[in-house]
Amino acid sequence: MKKISQTNRYDFNVIENWVRPNAKVLDLGCGDGLLLNHLKNKKNIVGFGIEKDKDNWLVSLKNGVDVIQMDLESGLAGFEDNSFDTVILSRTIQSMHNIQSIISEMQRVGQEIIVTFPNFGYWRNRLQIIKGGMPVSKELPYSWFNTPNIHLCTISDFDNFCATHKVAVIEKHIMTDQKAVNFYPNLFGALALYKLVKK
Repeated sequence: MKKISQTNRYDFNVIENWVRPNAKVLDLGCGDGLLLNHLKNKKNIVGFGIEKDKDNWLVSLKNGVDVIQMDLESGLAGFEDNSFDTVILSRTIQSMHNIQSIISEMQRVGQEIIVTFPNFGYWRNRLQIIKGGMPVSKELPYSWFNTPNIHLCTISDFDNFCATHKVAVIEKHIMTDQKAVNFYPNLFGALALYKLVKK
């Protein structure tokens, strides 16, 4: 599962604020492992990653991350209930086939979950569609023919998903570049970050 480069990821600071010091953290689709290393440095967490893509898996290992190479679509059966304080799915949900299943598994193994995703409803994305093409942006860096994204959604879509699937939103942070977006976030927000628990 290819992920965008995590260099200078401005959302790391928001995620950091949502993770307790010394927490046990599982990062699903961990890419190059830089988020887990960031949390280790800032919050002294014990971190584990899961990554399907062989190249990303090798980079994570080189970055000193404890990472398992496996496909998230097969579930998290190898992990016991409530075995993590926080489970993170950062910029990966849009490339999953079964969203409900992975969120349910995250709720099972983690006390809190964090989900982040690019907002397909962002105005610049809408403008590209109006002009006749699929959006390409910093948050959605792929062209239509090579994208791993199969379930793009808007902030409103994800809010509705949470409301109908017994997922409680504890905190939500919408961003564009390095700034918080509070005015019409579904239109002006490029990236959505959610902190969730099971109802």
